[in-house]
Amino acid sequence: MMCSAEPWITLKKDYTQCLKAFEGPEKEIYAAIEGDKLRGIIILQLTGSFKGYIQTVVVAADVRGQGIGTTLVQFAENRILKISPNVFICVSSFNQKAQQLYFKLGYEQVGLLKNFIADGFDELLLRKTTGTLNGFIHSTGS
Repeated sequence: MMCSAEPWITLKKDYTQCLKAFEGPEKEIYAAIEGDKLRGIIILQLTGSFKGYIQTVVVAADVRGQGIGTTLVQFAENRILKISPNVFICVSSFNQKAQQLYFKLGYEQVGLLKNFIADGFDELLLRKTTGTLNGFIHSTGS
């Protein structure tokens, strides 16, 4: 699903490279499933300096524009905001549809990573926040 979608097509990420996105003990992976069909995937990183990073969002081509991406991101936000006041995500500078979604959901650009994944392609670092790290109270609920 990933290697046949943007931004992975433009960034020339093949199946093997996309599969590596799922590796690592610090990641949480969730799927949107309808009946017996995989409709979307979201991968979260919940440790490190940017605790609360949405690493990957991908929606099946035949159901894009139907709210699955929004649902996945909102699910991730609910998960992340229990452990951090910040949700981070990167979006490729050429991926206009994804940018529109994230800005509509309240994300703001806080950085620009020039030539980050591949030469000639920048990543926009986006953040959605409920407050500062110092003022954050960790939720004990699941």
